[in-house]
Amino acid sequence: MARWRDGHGELTVTAVPDGGGELPPARVPLEIATSYRARTRGLLGRDALDGALLLSPASGVHTFRMRMPIDVAYLDRRLRVLAVRTMPPGRLGLPRPRARHVLEAEAGAMARWGLRAGAEVRVVREGP
Repeated sequence: MARWRDGHGELTVTAVPDGGGELPPARVPLEIATSYRARTRGLLGRDALDGALLLSPASGVHTFRMRMPIDVAYLDRRLRVLAVRTMPPGRLGLPRPRARHVLEAEAGAMARWGLRAGAEVRVVREGP
């Protein structure tokens, strides 16, 4: 697994079929936060997010001082989704065992992408 740096990229979501047919892979703009400062700042002070934010390494998040509810996906080291939940502002999410990365997005976005437990994601970083 490559190590990422703060920056931008693209997230590809390979959805798990739910009996309603296969969804084409979703391609989502991605912000990558790997430094302590970027992970700590996260989505604080934002009213919206175009795409998703990847926090790495991370195994848990909080929504204190956030302005909007968010979807949170906990990923293992192979970028397989362990769990997805929606968190309103002012909550503390307990760390998830085996989680190495956390994806954050506006509430409802992950369901639209077909992202749920068992799905796999791929990260392609922009630039060098």
